[in-house]
Amino acid sequence: MAKEPKVNLEKLLELDPYLKLHEQEIRRRNTEFRGWIKRLNDLEGGLDEFTQGYKYYGLHIAQDNSIVAREWAPGAKEVYLTGDFNNWQWLATPYEKLPFGKWELKIPPNPDGSCAIKHLSEIKVIIRKQDGALVDRLSPWAKYVVPPPKELGVNYQQRVWNPPPHERYMFRHRKPNRPRALRIYECHVGIATEEYSVGTYRNFADNIVPRIAKLGYNTIQVMAIMEHAYYASFGYQVTSFFAASSRPGTPDELKYMVDKAHEHGLFVLLDVVHSHASKNTQDGLNQFDGTNACFFHDGARGEHTQWGSRLFNYSEYEVLRFLLSNLRWWHDEYNFDGYRFDGVTSMLYHSRGIGEGFSGDYNEYFGLNVDTEALIYLAIANYFLHEMDPNVVTIAEDVSGMPTLCRPTEEGGVGFDYRLGMAIPDKWIEVLKTKSDEQWNIGNLVHTLTNRRWMENTVAYAESHDQALVGDKTIAFWLMDKEMYTHMSIVSDPNLIIDRGIALHKMIRLITHGLGGEAYLNFIGNEFGHPEWLDFPRIGNKESYHYARRQWHLVDDQLLKYRFLNEFDRAMHHTEERYHWLDCLPAYVSCKHEDDKVIAFERNNLLFVFNFHSNKSFTDYRIGVDLPGKYRVVLSSDDSEFGGFNRIDKNVDHLTFPEGWSGRRNYLQLYLPSRTACILAVQQ
Repeated sequence: MAKEPKVNLEKLLELDPYLKLHEQEIRRRNTEFRGWIKRLNDLEGGLDEFTQGYKYYGLHIAQDNSIVAREWAPGAKEVYLTGDFNNWQWLATPYEKLPFGKWELKIPPNPDGSCAIKHLSEIKVIIRKQDGALVDRLSPWAKYVVPPPKELGVNYQQRVWNPPPHERYMFRHRKPNRPRALRIYECHVGIATEEYSVGTYRNFADNIVPRIAKLGYNTIQVMAIMEHAYYASFGYQVTSFFAASSRPGTPDELKYMVDKAHEHGLFVLLDVVHSHASKNTQDGLNQFDGTNACFFHDGARGEHTQWGSRLFNYSEYEVLRFLLSNLRWWHDEYNFDGYRFDGVTSMLYHSRGIGEGFSGDYNEYFGLNVDTEALIYLAIANYFLHEMDPNVVTIAEDVSGMPTLCRPTEEGGVGFDYRLGMAIPDKWIEVLKTKSDEQWNIGNLVHTLTNRRWMENTVAYAESHDQALVGDKTIAFWLMDKEMYTHMSIVSDPNLIIDRGIALHKMIRLITHGLGGEAYLNFIGNEFGHPEWLDFPRIGNKESYHYARRQWHLVDDQLLKYRFLNEFDRAMHHTEERYHWLDCLPAYVSCKHEDDKVIAFERNNLLFVFNFHSNKSFTDYRIGVDLPGKYRVVLSSDDSEFGGFNRIDKNVDHLTFPEGWSGRRNYLQLYLPSRTACILAVQQ
């Protein structure tokens, strides 16, 4: 991997000539990026060596049962290791100081040849600060940390993970190839159970993975895997970056879960948090060496005012080693296939994106507000990941629309494969919250769904995981609310609110899927309109798990209407798998009629038609198409198996007429019942 990155900025400027005005800044950033790669090649043995820091730092047990432990603690005066192995004598086992803030400790085997530190025994790193005070810490490289017994408080404990070879999990299934188009099921292992407890890796592997695969998703994006002491943080206040969360099980059980997903052909993405870290000191990274700096910026630049967390110093060699090695660790040790990078907008700007409108003016993206050090880190991470494994996929959670974010590093881009289309769920919630059906602005909806950078791939999604949290509502709950408690049975009285909700839920998802991007994402349970909200156990709800779970029985019960939404979700994904509309050029929208509330667009020779009108149905509605031929409906939201009224006949052939309409060379005429959507394909 020790090679120079290629450079071809001309391709980027060809795709977007407006970037020419900022060519100098783009070249400066790219030069900075290539400078880092050169330094790492010259001084660190290349990226391949540099990104395996977890083999050097932390605690390692050799085959002869000797131990070597190393830490980076530049601000420490002295460093010690303590634990069960030395009867918690804090100062009995000192590290030796090495250059560049590194510390090393070697412990020989016991006289009988056994290891001095046993599997699952507890250890801590003791730091003597410059003022002489002693503080206890967990190693930043800890592989396994667990919550303490209740009587010992809340600080997590580091346990040595060194099971005997015959007990270690060995992967059985090959990793799947990178999907041609991502259909992502975003999930949280802990809530993926009906039980009033934390769901386990094994439960997810055995019971949830088959559900996801059957629905037609080809990718899972797993939240809250990196250890976080505060469960209700949704996994976004990471305390131990190399430790798999112990709440759902052991490291080997996580490996079993990833392997099971691969057995079902699912690509597995890790939700990785490198934008910030928990402020915890005793079981987090904060003030590890007794100073306010170490892994983070000192002063205001090292604090996120809204999140109450610490911000990394991406210009520091050892911080880069830590973060890049972290990405490598999850790939090599746990077989993850790619990453969704959280909080990218916060990383990219000195303002952390707080209070920024991001109008689209290019000066916002190439001025002094951009945090170049963080941007370069992201470029190095993407370059390294794709060089190491071309199968890797990376997704950026960015709301700002930063140009070049999803172009390759060789073009001067940051190198992500996709960005999240974060404006789309915001738009749907705004519409459902503030507008009656008659007030929907069709043109504005289409604009939001199509407003993305040319040749920079977007993951479209109708609702975000944040909307499921207590205090907000999912789309299903905005649409149907309390009626879901009384009228979701197929034997209950017909209900207009439920009929409207089921119809719009399907339409919103299909138009987002078809028009909104080059990949699609759904949060666990939303595919079938999971009712209520998500609320993790905390003091405010008396540590209740009632809302921190998924009620799968609702969708499995054949007497409840949730199965209609679930079946439509399955049909939508299987139809995409057959006709491939995601991995192609964006759609051509030929109709967005405000009064009729009709939207029509073509994508990959398919015709998508939506009638959002609350009460008007249209006969012989003329729709322009480019491709002539005989069209037939291949998916209808109005089928009875999806809770519809069977008003669209899927056996009818619709012939085109060779006359121009809506800017297209041909047209056909369709019956469009109110609140329905359909996809038509040319019959060969």
